[in-house]
Amino acid sequence: MSTVPQPHRPTRPARPPEPQRARRGPGGGPARHRGDRPRWGVRLAAGLSVVVLGSGAVGHAVMTGLDTGIERVDPFKDMKNRPQAGHGMNFLLVGTDGREKITPDEKREYRLGGAPCHCTDTIMLVHLSADRERASVISLPRDSYAEVPAHQDLVTGKAHKPHPVKLNAAYAEGGPNLTVRTVENMTRVKIDHYLEVDFTSFMRTVDAMGGVEICTAKTMRDTYTGLDLLPGTHRLTGGQALQYVRSRHIDGASDLGRMQRQQRFIAALIKQATGGGVLLNPVKFKQVSSTLLGSVRADAGFGSEQMLALGQAMRDFTPSSSEFASVPIGSPSYRVKGIGSTVKWDEAKAAKLFAAVREDRPLAPARPGPARGRPASVPVDVPPQQIRVQVENGTRIDGLGGRVDAALRATGFDTTRAPGNGASREVKRTVITYDPRWDRSARTVSTALPGSELRAVPGQGRTVVVIAGADYRKVVPVRAEDPYQGGASGAVSGDQVVCGT
Repeated sequence: MSTVPQPHRPTRPARPPEPQRARRGPGGGPARHRGDRPRWGVRLAAGLSVVVLGSGAVGHAVMTGLDTGIERVDPFKDMKNRPQAGHGMNFLLVGTDGREKITPDEKREYRLGGAPCHCTDTIMLVHLSADRERASVISLPRDSYAEVPAHQDLVTGKAHKPHPVKLNAAYAEGGPNLTVRTVENMTRVKIDHYLEVDFTSFMRTVDAMGGVEICTAKTMRDTYTGLDLLPGTHRLTGGQALQYVRSRHIDGASDLGRMQRQQRFIAALIKQATGGGVLLNPVKFKQVSSTLLGSVRADAGFGSEQMLALGQAMRDFTPSSSEFASVPIGSPSYRVKGIGSTVKWDEAKAAKLFAAVREDRPLAPARPGPARGRPASVPVDVPPQQIRVQVENGTRIDGLGGRVDAALRATGFDTTRAPGNGASREVKRTVITYDPRWDRSARTVSTALPGSELRAVPGQGRTVVVIAGADYRKVVPVRAEDPYQGGASGAVSGDQVVCGT
């Protein structure tokens, strides 16, 4: 049964995007398009870069000396009864709220005041497949119900017996070691490497990459972090990116919504690294690597050599090479005495998810690749599958209503499959009529029909009516900005959540 969207308040219209400057050629005229002539210089440079990073001697020379800036931790000290190693490589990526190296101006601008809790703000399990062709990222809710094993408290030195906690408290009690032990006990996935990133290293790394492109179909505003994004595409600086991944008060989804935004950000980061020349440019690669490695904490086995190997492995990555999932939730508000409300995992579904990681199997369902020449789908606020559409032919062109109905249905709209004739057969410009209570649905339809005119008709009901005009040329493919709500597996691929796909 399809979900019927509920009436909602009208929102303020999106600010129109600013026009981009035309690229200029060397003589001041327009730059040639990619298809005009082969860009041999660019191709040659890219090819040489691949050779440089691909050759062991030169690659190691480029990366020499980066290990010296890494702060080392020993998250695997005295660990016993660990899970059996599977296939591929597993990283535990931990984000903490450390902000000691951030300037006072940055703290004010990005709302980073207050004392840090010295706990984990973000916890992700990252799996790199054995063939190095797929990266799987699983978000572990920080409020997950967890049972930490026996350990010695880092602060008090007191010996603790096993006891229940929220997952992010494991770091406060026992640092990286207790965090790894707890995650391994919960997932039965053996962790190979530990990477800890704080607010400072996150901001500096994003800036070193030249920012990261994020797109949103609706306004994102959080007064706690200062995030304020209008609908459209934005290139975020390090500070703005930190606001984006920290925000929890944008909608009612709270931590779940925040985890999905973090996953979108990592997909965009992969797209920037693989498509923006970072991995193909030895100088840029070293700059980004040194920025990251110079301000993270990692296990002794992870350094410049492993970073170089990762760079080489990811040379052929695209956003579709990555996939993202969150641990299936059984109860989002599981009460525990002395702890409060926690997030309880669905044990059966979680076990199935982590078994796929151990067995090196994809998490996201296979999807057919995009056909060559097919236009990129545009992200929209309301999924087209939730929008009922009636098409009418407003012209004397035979079969136009049927073609528009079929094209809208092909991109996901719930059309009636019974197009009719409009009251007028002289419509020049395509018109979309809608009930103001379903204005967001109407804007999704208008995105699929660029140049169309929106007309509010109070009392029309939930069905959106499209009156096809003589200007009709095609339907632009659209997709829900939030693909997570559609997949039964709970996993999505990176090309579903980045801009321009």
